[in-house]
Amino acid sequence: MAWIPMIPEDKAERGLKDWYDKLREPWGGVDNILRIHSINIPTLKGHYELYRSAMKGTRDLTGKQREMIAVVVSTVNQCHY
Repeated sequence: MAWIPMIPEDKAERGLKDWYDKLREPWGGVDNILRIHSINIPTLKGHYELYRSAMKGTRDLTGKQREMIAVVVSTVNQCHY
């Protein structure tokens, strides 16, 4: 598994802190899949915008349908995240 340096939430400053605050999940933290972009805020924004578009982009699919597609794609890709 690759190791990517991440800035912890309690060490985030300025723009990164703003993004972490925006992305904080109900459990109280930011998912690692987003925190891996902490050393490059433009990629964090890009990843978030891509995710938001895929999961909420059009009204053709419900949220549940989008989640099920994500589960199937992750299974096919053998992604255990």
